Amino acid sequence: MSKDIQAIRGMNDCLPAETPAWQYVEQILRKTVRNYGYEEIRFPIVEMTELFKRSIGEVTDIVEKEMYTFADRNGDSLTLRPEGTAVCVRAANQNGLLYNQEQRLWYMGPMFRHERPQKGRYRQFHQFGLEAFGMAGPDIDAEVILLSARLWKSLGLSSHVTLELNSLGSNQARADYRAALVAYLEQHKELLDEDSLRRMYSNPLRVLDSKNPAMQEMLGKAPQLLDYLDDESKADFDGLQKRLKAAGVEFVINPRLVRGLDYYNKTVFEWVTSSLGSQGTVCAGGRYDGLVEQLGGKATPAVGFALGMERLVLLLQTLDLLPQEQSQTDIYLMALGESAELAAVSIAEGLRNDLPDLRLMTHAGGGNLKKQLKKADKSGASLGLLLGETELAAGEITLKWLRAEKTQQNIKLTELSSALKQLV
Repeated sequence: MSKDIQAIRGMNDCLPAETPAWQYVEQILRKTVRNYGYEEIRFPIVEMTELFKRSIGEVTDIVEKEMYTFADRNGDSLTLRPEGTAVCVRAANQNGLLYNQEQRLWYMGPMFRHERPQKGRYRQFHQFGLEAFGMAGPDIDAEVILLSARLWKSLGLSSHVTLELNSLGSNQARADYRAALVAYLEQHKELLDEDSLRRMYSNPLRVLDSKNPAMQEMLGKAPQLLDYLDDESKADFDGLQKRLKAAGVEFVINPRLVRGLDYYNKTVFEWVTSSLGSQGTVCAGGRYDGLVEQLGGKATPAVGFALGMERLVLLLQTLDLLPQEQSQTDIYLMALGESAELAAVSIAEGLRNDLPDLRLMTHAGGGNLKKQLKKADKSGASLGLLLGETELAAGEITLKWLRAEKTQQNIKLTELSSALKQLV
């Protein structure tokens, strides 16, 4: 007997019992971005590996350890996309959406990273992201953050997430800070763990992200990025804070917030929660003004964010904020006898024509009345329609309530659509 083939570790099925939660979240996401005038963009799952090396940075964990990379039959190095921003930039630039234009774009779909699977973090995971191109200054930064705040409000999460802000400043300010941070870390080498020693020269800002308890006191005394900001970055960061305060959005300044990707500059932000244990970041993003030029386009200001769908669904489940599951069926149509079965086909299609939103399931597989009623009950439908040879001869159909103590009744087939409009 051959062994069952299993899904790849960290790549999970989404079963029918789970999809309503995803559909609910996706519906809220689509409605929210539509309210702000963002348009959907879709792009491939597979990209040239060089795209991510140039954008994310060759010394990041994603590129060094997590990407699914392979050579195709032509010898090209291809990678399953690990994130969406670089791909969105490539697609927008390649298709002429960026030059002297403003764009507000959003996307949703699977991403891939080869890391240790755990609750809320998988090897195939799903991201929702949005990117705004061609607009400099704190007003669009504020819009992106306000959009995310409205999303939490729509999902009932506002009191369960906290907005953290920081600014990375200009490239020069970041370089000056980087030099100061490296000098500080060199003075405390004996306190650094293996990961931090490896990152100290290649990506020192990531050392600030360390969750190692033994390093927290030392990192708390490290130089702060905000002390190295250039005047323009200071003005933008101040303008962002004023706009958020004017809109009533609360935030905290986190001077150790740096984000893990090389392309960020100026504003960076995260929405965090204490309800998911160590997986505390729900949504993250910031400004990346140099990325379009870095990938071959004209210099273009840009800002965006991404959120993990699995983690968002998990948070809603943990807090019991998902709506009560509803049946996928309104009416279950049963037929007894060959003539009735044939008539039921046209009756069902007629109802679907007359009532486009009706969720109608037609019994299949034959069986006696008891068997069909059992399947009708299992479907979750509130109403059953029963057509037998006697009803068919009389031009009628029996309406049977499946969830309420009401007397069943016969309805003329010619009046069925109008009757159901009142009931469903």
